[in-house]
Amino acid sequence: MTKVEQLVSDLQAALGAKLKSVVLYGSAAAGDFVPGVSGHDILIVVEQLAADDLAALTVPLANWEQAGNPLPQLFTPAELSASTDVFPIELLDMQQSRRVLFGSDPLADVKIDMQHYRMQLERDLKTRLLLLRRKYLACGGNADRISHLMIASASTFLVLMRAALRLYNVAVPLEKADALEQLATHIQFDPQPFRAIIKLKEQKQAPPRSEVQDQFRKYLTAIEHVVHAVDRHLSHSPPSSENSHG
Repeated sequence: MTKVEQLVSDLQAALGAKLKSVVLYGSAAAGDFVPGVSGHDILIVVEQLAADDLAALTVPLANWEQAGNPLPQLFTPAELSASTDVFPIELLDMQQSRRVLFGSDPLADVKIDMQHYRMQLERDLKTRLLLLRRKYLACGGNADRISHLMIASASTFLVLMRAALRLYNVAVPLEKADALEQLATHIQFDPQPFRAIIKLKEQKQAPPRSEVQDQFRKYLTAIEHVVHAVDRHLSHSPPSSENSHG
């Protein structure tokens, strides 16, 4: 029994008939799973998620996390259907690559209004940029802390840049690095700082301290160019109707 199969079995034992769906999404569902790098992203839909239900999930999900996987996304059916205006980016990413492991497909009929998608994208990009600047100040010029900040923040920005690519392409690559390269064909920015941080994260070796400030400067500049380009794009884009990527 694989770890994913074990999780489904444990969830069924813990929740019984309350368990409605278990969905694998992301790189593992698309067949691009890289051991030691990728995680198994899971969506769990439960009839209700009261305190007792969460308590029942504690042991199986603790075992799942200890095996090196991210904790699953948890929704009730009503919450999922009512969240398309709040989490359109995340739900479209789930829809793009998914495999139902148990129950019905909760994402099959989900429809995303791209105006909500654009609003979330703009808000998240600007919020993360403001947070990056604040966290940089908190580093106090310490090169090691700045390196860690770049590594810790890059994954979120790469997800948002893949989301930005959907403003130009309906279909986007699953791999964030591939989406980054494609986005650079639509927006004028230098993707090299992100390539360097991806390599840094994989090798777990910090650059020379004398180079960290310059690397951060290039990283910040690339992010600012994308944020400003998306802002300009959205300000000139007409509202669109619902768009389903089921």
